[in-house]
Amino acid sequence: MENILKVALAQIAPVWLNKKATIDKIAASIKEAAKENAELIVFGEALLPGYPFWLALTEGASWDKKVNKELHAHYVRNAIQIEAGELETIQKLAKENSMAIYLGIMERAKNRGGHSIYASLVYINENGQIKSVHRKLQPTYDERLTWAPGDGNGLQVHPLKQFTVGGLNCWENWMPLPRTALYGQGENLHIAVWPGSEHNTKDITRFIARESRSYVLSVSSLMAKTDFPKDTPHLDAILKKAPDTLANGGSCIAGPNGEWIIAPVLHREGLIYQELDFNRVYEERQNFDVVGHYSRPDVTKLTVNRERQSTVEFED
Repeated sequence: MENILKVALAQIAPVWLNKKATIDKIAASIKEAAKENAELIVFGEALLPGYPFWLALTEGASWDKKVNKELHAHYVRNAIQIEAGELETIQKLAKENSMAIYLGIMERAKNRGGHSIYASLVYINENGQIKSVHRKLQPTYDERLTWAPGDGNGLQVHPLKQFTVGGLNCWENWMPLPRTALYGQGENLHIAVWPGSEHNTKDITRFIARESRSYVLSVSSLMAKTDFPKDTPHLDAILKKAPDTLANGGSCIAGPNGEWIIAPVLHREGLIYQELDFNRVYEERQNFDVVGHYSRPDVTKLTVNRERQSTVEFED
């Protein structure tokens, strides 16, 4: 049934700042979802290898502070360099199980020198191919102390059965123009990934669904004080001010009418499943289509630069 898509929302905690162990945990989730015949699985923002929670807990903006420098170095070491094949295990599982994957990673981008990191949302199709890597356009507030700003190259959509899927990272979902860039390419299944917590997902998920008349999957991670590995650098400094819960989940699904299919799920680790019927998209586009019959491109129009940005261009 090409109009029915079974999705899995992976609301899990990372093995924080340990990329190898986190990849193993992601792989276990994919295998579990395969047993339930899921066709798309989505993981939260920066899940691999984790969100930089220390910035708000260790005076992250303090200049030349050793604790922040050493944690940053540890973070970069555990970021993912796609060109080195560090996602091949996950790609292989996607192909073996004919399952598409959206995965939030910290990317150590080779074309930007390999020392800065980007909050990237990677789409792997059901054949195990990486089809887009969207680097977050604008890191939010204290994230700017450790993440670099991305570019428009990853503002792409992908066919999946009768659906057209696209995605954004965290507060990018509040940015109307990147949303419009995806809508204009035919997106009707929107993926919104978050580091965690209901305060991020409870309003915007339904808003995007109602605005776009699309399905919206918001997927968040979890993080508790007890989830920090014992070998984390400067763990005592992090735990000193850390609350018991740093990310409580809040993964959810809204339908094309803007109503909940699955309301935000809190404090529960595991996979959340749902079947989506594409026909509901056509039903709701009958009276409103934000880039179709209810648009005026003769009055307002968006221009998008999708060139992958780099500091150096070589002419050999």
